Order: sequence, then structure tokens, then C-alpha cells
Amino acid sequence: MKIPDDPFIIELLPEFIDTWIDDINNQLPVILETQNTDELYRFGHTIKGSCLQFGLDEVASIGIKIMGYSKESNWAEARATEPILKQTFAEVKLFVESQLNK
Repeated sequence: MKIPDDPFIIELLPEFIDTWIDDINNQLPVILETQNTDELYRFGHTIKGSCLQFGLDEVASIGIKIMGYSKESNWAEARATEPILKQTFAEVKLFVESQLNK
């Protein structure tokens, strides 16, 4: 996993990650339950864009998949991304913390 060398970005990453973990735990289940394709697309698009800005390409690629699932109304695959997102952000959080504690 790579993160930018920019100290300003590294300083912002913990809060950014915690915010996304909160959104995945609170907003995503509602979107999936209500099967709101517009909100699912927005959620995926926001993950893609914000994660690319922070250099989190792996997570951004999940956002791209979510966008596709919303266009296809593929709720089974969209639901399958929830645990993947949780796991990926948990791994990113551990990695960032290890980098900050060097």
C-alpha cells in the first residue's frame, strides 16, 4: 500500500479514514436497505474521488465498482462490497497509524 509522502496529507489521513469508516457503518447500510441507486452511485463516486486525492487507489477502485453496481442495480454485488470496504479501510487505518508512529 502506498500513501503520499506529503506531510500535510499524512496528517489529514487519520480523520479522513475515520470519517469513511463511520459513513460505511452508518450511511451505506441505509443506502443498501432502501436500494437507492442514486445514493449508491454518489457514495461510490465520492469514495473514488476522495480516495484518489489521498492516494488510496485500492479503495478508489472499490468506489468505481460501486458506481457500476448502481448503474446495473446490482444490489447483490453492492452488498458484497460493504465488508470489503470495512476490511480495506481497517487495513489502511493500521497502515497509516504504523507510518505515523515511526
